[in-house]
Amino acid sequence: MIFRTDKISEGYWKVTFDNPPINMFDTEFSRQLMVLLDEMEASENLKVVVFESANPDFFVAHVELLHVNDFPKGTGRTGLSIAWPDMAKRLEQASFVSIASIRGRARGLGSEFAQAFDIRFASKEKAFLAQVEIGIGSFPGGGGLERLHLLTGKARALEIILSGQDYDAETAAAYGWVNRAIPDAELDSFVDRFARRISSFDQKAIASIKSIMNERAIIPRNEDIVDTQVKFFASLEWPEARQRIKKLFGKGLQQNGDLELNLGEHIFQSDI
Repeated sequence: MIFRTDKISEGYWKVTFDNPPINMFDTEFSRQLMVLLDEMEASENLKVVVFESANPDFFVAHVELLHVNDFPKGTGRTGLSIAWPDMAKRLEQASFVSIASIRGRARGLGSEFAQAFDIRFASKEKAFLAQVEIGIGSFPGGGGLERLHLLTGKARALEIILSGQDYDAETAAAYGWVNRAIPDAELDSFVDRFARRISSFDQKAIASIKSIMNERAIIPRNEDIVDTQVKFFASLEWPEARQRIKKLFGKGLQQNGDLELNLGEHIFQSDI
């Protein structure tokens, strides 16, 4: 199982995920996450869920590119594709609070995965975030074009997306990408205390706060998400993108090695 759930209390769950070797968001990750979301939504007393990676080097590396067309198809509960777009919207609309505790690299869909959570805390020393899609000749297709600028503002979102480089946790916090950068030795205890504090409050109040904020805030429209996703999948067939992706696979893409550890640097090499 990729996802392991520790039900600390009726109102507080901690989810640890591990999809070796580098925690890619692949078809099985997607399928198991859907099952987990079903379980969380069915738990009437759930107030807060913390998601963390068991791999200290990778939170979620990025989408798995070799089988990207094999993701579950059809329409989900939100009216979006039952793959990631539907799940991201379900997290946004859930009555419980979702917290990403980020240790390791969160790039591409890994960054977009974190953006869909209500709150994000990151290891000061070990968390790195990036939108690397421009390095494969494409652009964010999992919500980055719809959500990132709501966190960082337009100019900083453009900087992040157009640079394709890694951003450390302190910079990400300064930009609003994550809530805080916390010393790694303190991250787990900080997040646990914060989650326990939330779980001590009334579920009705928590759900109302999220619901009202969603009504007042600008959140991504379904039609915009669908349009971007269609264009993203089409972009992977562009000759320029196929050439870049092929070269990156030849250098170690989706393998646990230097290229994935330092992807933000490798994608702008002159020979790519």
